[in-house]
Amino acid sequence: MEGVLHQVLSGIASGGIYASVALALVMIYQATHHVNFAQGEMATLSTYIALTLINAGLPYWIAFLVTVVVSFILGILIERILMRPMMDAPVLASVGVFIGLLLIINSSTGWMFDYMIKTFPTPFPGGPLLFSGYLSGHELGAFVVTLVVLTAVYLFFRHTKLGLAMRAAAFNPVSSRLVGVRVGWMLALGWGLAAAIGAVGGMMVAPIVYLDPNMMAGILLYAFAGALLGGIDNPLGAVLGGFAVGIIENLAGAYLVGTELKLTVALIIIVAVLVVKPSGLFGRTVLSRV
Repeated sequence: MEGVLHQVLSGIASGGIYASVALALVMIYQATHHVNFAQGEMATLSTYIALTLINAGLPYWIAFLVTVVVSFILGILIERILMRPMMDAPVLASVGVFIGLLLIINSSTGWMFDYMIKTFPTPFPGGPLLFSGYLSGHELGAFVVTLVVLTAVYLFFRHTKLGLAMRAAAFNPVSSRLVGVRVGWMLALGWGLAAAIGAVGGMMVAPIVYLDPNMMAGILLYAFAGALLGGIDNPLGAVLGGFAVGIIENLAGAYLVGTELKLTVALIIIVAVLVVKPSGLFGRTVLSRV
């Protein structure tokens, strides 16, 4: 029983990181109706920027905030420069741009920062803290940070005019333009916000998995599984799906498939959801007359 409790608590902590990346995926999916395959690479680049600032002497939380702002601006620039011209392009062309962006950022990150595995500092105390040592200081701190970010995003979209305008632009751009919403800029802000959220996820997971240009490959797969499980068109569902995947992954890795094959759990979840319920647990089933 104690072992199960430990795996569940650790799963909730890691699930918070998956939830944040899943939310970033859903935000861009709502704007473009495509999955941003480069989301993990964008988060990795942001984490390298944070490490550079910390090594330059900035306090951790100052570097954290600067990195979030830089990532937000980077996301807007990517939408303005790369994705805006592809707005009316065929689906395969847009997918090609996402894959190209993944390869470009991955290679550029390795070229600028090298491919050596690096340690990333944590601002939280080391060692076990809660539940008889079942939850480490960083796991607890990362969970709190991601929970704060997710709550702030929820309040922003639910209770601010800008958040409501962004939701409207993603849901129905034609009607939004008719009531004066600047849809183009709303989509660009969505990209910026997704990049900033991904950066937070990258900085929280880096002390656990260590930092290298391919750090987020597995994390992105877990996050994608969470987004599909909760509903790729439902931000709240994606968050809940991310937490669920974190728990399932830990329990399956400990008692079913072993730690070496934990990544296959995400693949099984993806295939199962696509076969049984493609819209996810909380997604909308869209019917169209043909």
